[in-house]
Amino acid sequence: MKIATWNINGVKARIDTALAWLKEAEPDVACFQEIKSIDEGFPRERFEELGYHVETHGQKGFNGVALLSKTPFVEVSPRLPGDDEDEQARYLEGVISAPCGEVRVACLYLPNGNPIDTPKFPYKLAWMERLQRRARALLAEEEIFVLAGDYNVIPEPEDARNPDGWVNDALFQPESRQAFRALKNLGLTDALRACHDGGDRYTFWDYQAGAWQKNNGIRIDHLLLSPQAADRLKACEVDSHVRGWEKPSDHVPVWIDLDVE
Repeated sequence: MKIATWNINGVKARIDTALAWLKEAEPDVACFQEIKSIDEGFPRERFEELGYHVETHGQKGFNGVALLSKTPFVEVSPRLPGDDEDEQARYLEGVISAPCGEVRVACLYLPNGNPIDTPKFPYKLAWMERLQRRARALLAEEEIFVLAGDYNVIPEPEDARNPDGWVNDALFQPESRQAFRALKNLGLTDALRACHDGGDRYTFWDYQAGAWQKNNGIRIDHLLLSPQAADRLKACEVDSHVRGWEKPSDHVPVWIDLDVE
């Protein structure tokens, strides 16, 4: 089962790019973040034509997440538990049947947190605490699950081409990185790091200052796996070439291959 995550930075602006990549990569499950669309406005028919079942948790103008699967969803749950007053559309879980049993995939768009001297940074950290609680609850079920998405966290200096350029950014604050480590330390596996050592594997290049041309990137899109999923991990790769396409997102897809037989 090939499971991918991609912050597409606006589904309507990026529809041709998204369809081209789906045809090329043929993921079984795709998690899209920052769709910037209400549910009713999501162009689901274009994706259904490629054989995908589509679920969305949208919001007008910004945020929003979507799950695409070639297999029908057994269960779908929007919203990250833990704060009934949080109206931002950032989390969507889907359960899919596989030969080995059910596979749960969560698509998440973690808050950016900038500027750090505003309420946006405490909101980011509180959201990460909620994510930890959800992960702990899922781990207790001992099921195959994947937490996939744009985490807006640079975990380690090697995950940035120029770490010093990010020291004042919420993505690289000690609190953000510690919260990401705490999440992993629950027993989750960072899929890319399990398959590849070292740096120079980035998932985001800013539109400004020729970041893509200079390879001035950062790794902020992650797939964290439960022990049951990690045991089935066969591969994890970054489709960085998509950043060079016409009208690209500033992020690129990251995907894993799980043995679900």
